[in-house]
Amino acid sequence: MLLNIKNSISFKMVYQTFIQGSRRFSNYWWATTILLGGIGFVLSGLSSYYKINLIPFARPIDLLFIPQGIVMGFYGVLGICISIFLWLTIVWDVGSGYNKFDKSSGKIYISRKGFPGKNRQILLNYKIEDVQSVLIYIKEGLNPKRQIYLKLKNEVEIPLTQVGQPLALSEIENQAIELAQFLGVVIESK
Repeated sequence: MLLNIKNSISFKMVYQTFIQGSRRFSNYWWATTILLGGIGFVLSGLSSYYKINLIPFARPIDLLFIPQGIVMGFYGVLGICISIFLWLTIVWDVGSGYNKFDKSSGKIYISRKGFPGKNRQILLNYKIEDVQSVLIYIKEGLNPKRQIYLKLKNEVEIPLTQVGQPLALSEIENQAIELAQFLGVVIESK
């Protein structure tokens, strides 16, 4: 059975994976939460200045404008700016793209979307023959990282997985094995 799987993989000429960018539930959640919090802080600052209660479930008119009202307004504007940044990264889908390995042309294409401008579309091309190994990087703890890299013969490491959302250990291993079998290289760990 294992022999049949290897043979079917070797006949496959193109291996492609798609990378999810910033259009994730967590980014929608944080952009919305920060926007609502920023609006609340701005309304608290304005309420303390004008002495009109703009938030019905609180009493920000009891705050002194200097220093509490100014600080609340500053934090509110800062929160709204951060939220706008997050919403723009969601709209532009920063970080999305694909990894394409084409045996017929002997090329690797790595594409990602960036921020608008001259270099919005990032496209990297490499030769399959330059690949030394598939590298798995696993770091557990408070901020876990589980990533797959392509390690080239000139010691350059190219990340292939999405940023920000660690995949399950079994999923990382399966993707790395599949890719290494397709490319005919070994797997290393870091």
